[in-house]
Amino acid sequence: MAETDFLWFVPPNLPACEGHFEGNPVVPGVVLLDQAWRRAQAFWADGAEKEGQFSDWEITQAKFLSPVKPGEVLKIQLEASDKGGIRFKIHGGGRCVASGLFSPTQP
Repeated sequence: MAETDFLWFVPPNLPACEGHFEGNPVVPGVVLLDQAWRRAQAFWADGAEKEGQFSDWEITQAKFLSPVKPGEVLKIQLEASDKGGIRFKIHGGGRCVASGLFSPTQP
């Protein structure tokens, strides 16, 4: 199965962290999903001939396991699943912080 890794340095002043939470900022889960989604789209487009568009895909699983702080370096791992989707795992500071699956939308 095809797989790849990407690194993402979370900016220390990431606007999405403002007010999330006062005095103890954490990166919202939607930002983690967005980063994984963008990289999965590039990973998918880099493969062989594809039918349809990646925009027709959906998030079928998502787990947030540990808070992420601004300034952390994250490794986003992507792997093509045996059922045609893309699995993702996000690691930071020696721990898995999120995981999930992107899948083609069923007709």
